Amino acid sequence: MKLSDLVIFNPKRPLKKGESAAFVEMAALPENGRDINRVDEKIFTGGGSKFANKDTLFARITPCLENGKTSLVSGLSDGEVAFGSTEFIVLAAKEPEYDSDYIYYLSRLGEFRSFARSRMEGTSGRQRVAWQSLADYEYDFPDKRLRKFAGDVLKKFDDKILLNHQINQTLEQMAQALFKSWFVDFEPVKAKITALEAGGSQEDAMLAAMTAISGKDADALAVFEREHPEQYAELKATAGLFPSAMQESELGDIPEGWKFQPFGELLSHTIGGDWGKDESDDKHKMPVRIIRGTDIPNIKSCQDSNVPFRYVEEKKLKTRSLNAGDIVIEVSGGSPTQPTGRSIYVTDEILKRLSLPVEPASFCRLFRPKSMELGMVLGLYLEKIYQDGKMWLYQNQSTGISNFQTKVFLENEIVAVAPSEILKAFYKISLPYVKLMRSSENIKLAQLRDALLPKLLSGEITLPEAEQAVSEAENV
Repeated sequence: MKLSDLVIFNPKRPLKKGESAAFVEMAALPENGRDINRVDEKIFTGGGSKFANKDTLFARITPCLENGKTSLVSGLSDGEVAFGSTEFIVLAAKEPEYDSDYIYYLSRLGEFRSFARSRMEGTSGRQRVAWQSLADYEYDFPDKRLRKFAGDVLKKFDDKILLNHQINQTLEQMAQALFKSWFVDFEPVKAKITALEAGGSQEDAMLAAMTAISGKDADALAVFEREHPEQYAELKATAGLFPSAMQESELGDIPEGWKFQPFGELLSHTIGGDWGKDESDDKHKMPVRIIRGTDIPNIKSCQDSNVPFRYVEEKKLKTRSLNAGDIVIEVSGGSPTQPTGRSIYVTDEILKRLSLPVEPASFCRLFRPKSMELGMVLGLYLEKIYQDGKMWLYQNQSTGISNFQTKVFLENEIVAVAPSEILKAFYKISLPYVKLMRSSENIKLAQLRDALLPKLLSGEITLPEAEQAVSEAENV
């Protein structure tokens, strides 16, 4: 059978010119993942691909095809039609109740992707595969009941990966909220000041700071003290670290005992990245993994398969090898809609997942903070100012490529720095969030899914084997 026996390619979908509709750009498709990262809203002008829920989007152009950009559309309203890049091939199942998931997973099959790559045409760097070539793909498809079964089983893995990703986003929001409370809004300090200005005692001020840190009111804190006396004592000790007054400075008010410092003064080491060679030679002997800007969101989502394996010089590795507590920041390669400056705080979990020594790529840079505790704060600080759009201030556009003005940033970006005891307390509280966000659970799920995928698609695997695999996934 040919794929065209199961699939309608680029189906006609009704969408009127001039109307606003959901829009998916190429950058929103994950590499080796199922779910679209972001859906925007744009005016439809008549061009591009059109699709609905349960359609598969297949990137047809280099290097997106090679990098695995493929998604299963979901999250639209019933009957809603969205549009996207002209470089998507849309695959719609002729029998959606049986084949929507199956077709998506078939598009992830290594054999199918190799077939697609072999049919690419065009000039170097802009090669594409035509939908007609994909339509000719031949496969020994099992009957439709087995196809539905295969899709249902594989879907369970990606559903759990999605759930874990949503949990990770919640954990990241919690870490960011705590960071903002302590180091941007100075809430524990201001809570003490408000309590004292209202005529309260030092004990009242302490309770106010404890409320600001924990989110618990006075009644909840009383219960917390009875039921968890050790944790209560730790919370009280943390609240005691914060001053009860602000001090004036040229850059604005800051908690007493804190200081404003340029970002660069908080680093012990910074250096540009490396790229090395595809294969080892007399000079490039050291095997490494190299983190590019494009890898940063994938690593945060525990999708490491596309992080390149390279060979580098030993002397360069010595000054660029990443340690836990380092920060990798993207310094080149932004776009008109996306600034450079994406970053990631490196944890032991990330280094273990990548297994080999790790370096930043040549379009990235290593920031090594003066301490692990300070690094946690600086990592969250970089995330915040990127989300706030502040990184646009440090872009330098040249020859169509956006570059990050590292020197200007390090000299001019000013950070409110707390005493070391507060940094240590914050690190202790936030580290469990970060460790959970960077755990390897999703990698294990993806490995199980990918091991099962070819056997399920061919109908080779039995029901008991599939049930055992799903049970393993639920226990990961």
